[in-house]
Amino acid sequence: MKEKKLQVFLQIISNYFAQLGGEALKVETPYLSADKQPEVYDYTGIIGVSGGQKGVVYFSATQSLLCCILQSLGESDASEENLVDIAGEVANNIAGNARKEFGAEFHISVPLVFKGVPQSIVLPKDERSFIIPIAWRGQLGEIVLCFQK
Repeated sequence: MKEKKLQVFLQIISNYFAQLGGEALKVETPYLSADKQPEVYDYTGIIGVSGGQKGVVYFSATQSLLCCILQSLGESDASEENLVDIAGEVANNIAGNARKEFGAEFHISVPLVFKGVPQSIVLPKDERSFIIPIAWRGQLGEIVLCFQK
């Protein structure tokens, strides 16, 4: 992935959390997953990408981070259903805004959301992933980007 594309995703992520208000999003230095598997937190939303680009965008977060997001949106019900919905919504928001930036050939799927750690991480084979660790209001998450060359 070229640095310009990575910068687009960093801006999208920062803009999303800026709209929520409050504490600024802390974005750690993105890194390649050469030998390290991406972290999988309590809830993960995955968006498949096809068309001109093929790969995945996923957002994984602690339950606490998702609760903070829900609260900032005025939702006090942190039920399982709402936690699953917001994990998928954040992933969809990131991928949807990337689609606006990269054009109509950047096709995105509906979010696939799961709770907990899956038996295997859903990433394209033989490709390295960019991992973007984040923290907001002291809670952890990360965005993983993996596209075929």
